Amino acid sequence: MSFWEKLLNAIGTTAGNALSAVVEAIRTVFEGDPETRRKVAFSVAIIALSAKMAKADGVVSEKEVQAFREIFEFPPEQATNVARLYNLARQDVAGYEAYAERLSSLCTTCAANCPVLEEVLDGLFHIAKADGLIHENEMSFLRRIGEIFQMSDERFDRIAARHVSMGRDPYKVLGVSPADDFPTIRRRYHGLVTEHHPDRLISRGVPAEFHAIANERMAALNAAYEAIEKERCAA
Repeated sequence: MSFWEKLLNAIGTTAGNALSAVVEAIRTVFEGDPETRRKVAFSVAIIALSAKMAKADGVVSEKEVQAFREIFEFPPEQATNVARLYNLARQDVAGYEAYAERLSSLCTTCAANCPVLEEVLDGLFHIAKADGLIHENEMSFLRRIGEIFQMSDERFDRIAARHVSMGRDPYKVLGVSPADDFPTIRRRYHGLVTEHHPDRLISRGVPAEFHAIANERMAALNAAYEAIEKERCAA
């Protein structure tokens, strides 16, 4: 039996209180198997919050569905189970803030600026921008998720800067200031590369399928550093 089937069997069929059932199932069904529990918690966070975000602009586009599939691959035979969980979250009486709070409570390895929760937020940004722009309501949704995840404004802005392509500020992407000297910027860049290298995802409990987002993030970091380096060399 797959972990999807175990999870959904434990949840039952009632959508009205799906949040409590999902969180309790993750805590109990996978007790004693912390690695699987981390993966399940991460996967559920992406699915459930994606479902809630779909309501932010009132439209679920085909491109957003495709973006979801890009970052969250699952075996074809599990498509029905994933769709069921998505619909339970979408129909649940609980709001997205309650989902974010309860799901973040499953991340017991860190507190503020948790890298695992940053991966979740990165995935949500990827889905939100899939139709060519991030709707104002979606950005409000994402910012509020960041607050619930205890992310600093600076960290949230750095995440957002990686995804907002128009007018992308390379300094914001790296979380540095134009007033910083280049050695400081270089150290910051190398620190971010180390922190966000795709090889570190597995140890955080992030499913391997999420490597597409990690690769996209690394490309944004590299492009920002190269842009600043080019600017400084030309000065």
